[in-house]
Amino acid sequence: MSQPLKIERRGRVLEVTLDRPKANAIDAATSIRMGEVFCDFRDDDSLWVAILTSAGDRIFSAGWDLKAATEGEHERMDYGAGGFGGITELWDLHKPVIAAVNGLAVGGGCELMLAADLVVASEAAEFWFPEARLGNMADAGGVQRLPRRVPVNVAMEMLMTGRRMSAGEAHRWGLVNWVVPPDDVLAKAREVADGLARSAPLSLWAIKEVVRGIEGMSVEDAFRALHARKFPTYERMLASEDHEEGPRAFVEKREPVFTGQRRQRAPSTGSD
Repeated sequence: MSQPLKIERRGRVLEVTLDRPKANAIDAATSIRMGEVFCDFRDDDSLWVAILTSAGDRIFSAGWDLKAATEGEHERMDYGAGGFGGITELWDLHKPVIAAVNGLAVGGGCELMLAADLVVASEAAEFWFPEARLGNMADAGGVQRLPRRVPVNVAMEMLMTGRRMSAGEAHRWGLVNWVVPPDDVLAKAREVADGLARSAPLSLWAIKEVVRGIEGMSVEDAFRALHARKFPTYERMLASEDHEEGPRAFVEKREPVFTGQRRQRAPSTGSD
């Protein structure tokens, strides 16, 4: 049996390709494996950015594997670490994830897209939630995230009616960052990932940690949370070599060399 995921490292970038013909649907075993992969990505300081895409050029993901559901998987609901698809509930993954949506994103496929930080979509991509007509609800991120990204009435329309949204409309609402020709989706995602990988990793990770952590706070409370040192990655960033390397490289008119390492303390000069 072929593996449902293809994993490739490209320097600082991890590429995760969902490969389950014909519709790239996700069963429990695949979801558990995706969680393992993204937990490993989270814990590997040599990897700074991830791309999530799928094989083929027609369906990014049909979401939940309905065949597996009819065989009783829906009763167990064990999606593994990170929830459905490995990233929909992986709250301590502060590294950026780019979704390269190279086809139709249905139900859980849309929820994977919503869980990503940046989205590149094919001009042929469409997004929709058919769950209501299947006796279910988009509860792996659809009802939680979509109304925060688009006007509530637009989200309710999508979630309740199953209307398909084109890539162009998704871009207009801000659900998608870039819309490109079908053949250019992965190349654009790689371009974006390589650009991110030139930034200071702890800066990227702190941005995601803080943006998530202050969601729902007032601006004043968000400042208080920062000053109260509630964000470990932000504190790591401030204490890193990169925090000094960036300004130094700017002054010296050269490209910075970022490592994500903690600043080394100067040796003590006091007497023993």
